[in-house]
Amino acid sequence: MRAVRLYGIGDLRFEVIPVRRELGPQDVRIRVRAAGVCGSDLHNFRTGQWMRQLPITPGHEFAGEVAEVGAGVTDFKCGDLVLGDSRVSCGRCPSCRAGRPNVCERMGYVGEVCDGAFAEMIDLPAERLLTVPHGVPLQVAALAEPLGVALRVVRRLDPAKDSPIVIAGAGPIGGLAAILLNHLGFGPLGIIERNTDRAGLVASLTGAFILGAGPAGSAGPVASAGADVVRRFAGQSGLRYAIEATGSRAMVNGLLGSLTGGGRLAMVGLFRGEPAFDANAVVERELEIRGCSVFCEEQREVLPLLPLLAAQLSRVISPGIPLERLPGEYGRLILGQSAFLKTIVEPWRPAT
Repeated sequence: MRAVRLYGIGDLRFEVIPVRRELGPQDVRIRVRAAGVCGSDLHNFRTGQWMRQLPITPGHEFAGEVAEVGAGVTDFKCGDLVLGDSRVSCGRCPSCRAGRPNVCERMGYVGEVCDGAFAEMIDLPAERLLTVPHGVPLQVAALAEPLGVALRVVRRLDPAKDSPIVIAGAGPIGGLAAILLNHLGFGPLGIIERNTDRAGLVASLTGAFILGAGPAGSAGPVASAGADVVRRFAGQSGLRYAIEATGSRAMVNGLLGSLTGGGRLAMVGLFRGEPAFDANAVVERELEIRGCSVFCEEQREVLPLLPLLAAQLSRVISPGIPLERLPGEYGRLILGQSAFLKTIVEPWRPAT
C-alpha cells in the first residue's frame, strides 16, 4: 500500500509498503479516506521528540471506512464510517486511575507508538474508534480529533460570558477554538495571527476582530499588534482571558503583559525549548496559567456538533492532496503558509 514514513528528524518519505497480513481479534482495518496534518506531526518531524520507534507512519487525525474486522469485533462491520481516538494511555498511572488519561505519565499517540493514518490502510483496536455522525463528510469528520482538543482548551479557559477573549494563533487549534467559542456564545473574540489569509478566514467565520496579522516585529507579536489595540479591544474591564496557540516565547510574555490582574491564560501551543516568562508578574498580579493537553471526553462530545458546524468546518480544510505530495507540503506548513486551518491528505487520491 502507499504510505508516508518518518525515518528521523527532517526525513519524511513516500513509500510503498506491505499491508500487515494478520489482523488481531479485537482490531479493525480501516481504509483511510481523509487524514489531517497536526502541529504535533510537524513538531515530531522537526525534533523527533515523541517518537517511540522509527521508521513509522505518522498521522492521527483521520476518518475512513471499515475494510475488515477481527474475529472478536462486534461493534463494527465492513462499510461502517469511523474516526479515530488518537490517544494511547497506559490505564495504570495515577493520572489514568484518576480519570485523566489525557495527562497519562506514559502517554503516546497513534503515529508515534504505532503506525498512523498517512497510509491507505490503518489497523487499530476497535475500542479506539468512534462512529462518524450521519451525513458528515469524512473530510470534516477527520477534524473531530483537533476539535476535541479545541473544546478542551475552551473548557480549561472557562471564560465568563460577555468577556473579551484574545486568541493568539488562529491556526488549527486556535482557529477551531474561536469557532467553538463563537458557537457557544462567548466573546467578543480578538485574534492575533501572522498568516493574513487565516486571520481573515477565522474572522469571517466567527466575527472575531483581527488585532494583529502579518509577521511579528522584533518587539514581539503582541507588540506588533499593538498593546494599545489589545487594551482598546478589552475595554474598561480589561483582558481577563487569552489563549496561546503559537508556541512563541514572545507571545506568552506579550499575553501575560496584556492580562489584567486575576487574568487567565490557556496554553496549547507547542514550544521548541523552554519558554521564559516573568514569574514575578504572575505572582504579583495573581495571573493564572492553565496547560491544555489533548482531551478527556471532549472528542466524543464534539461529535453531535459536527453536523451543526459542518458548513463552517468545510471552509477551513484544504482541498485533499495525495500521499505523494505530503513530504513536500511539510515545509510549507512549518512556515505557516497555508491559507487553511487544516491540510487534508486523501490517501486513495491518485498522484496525478
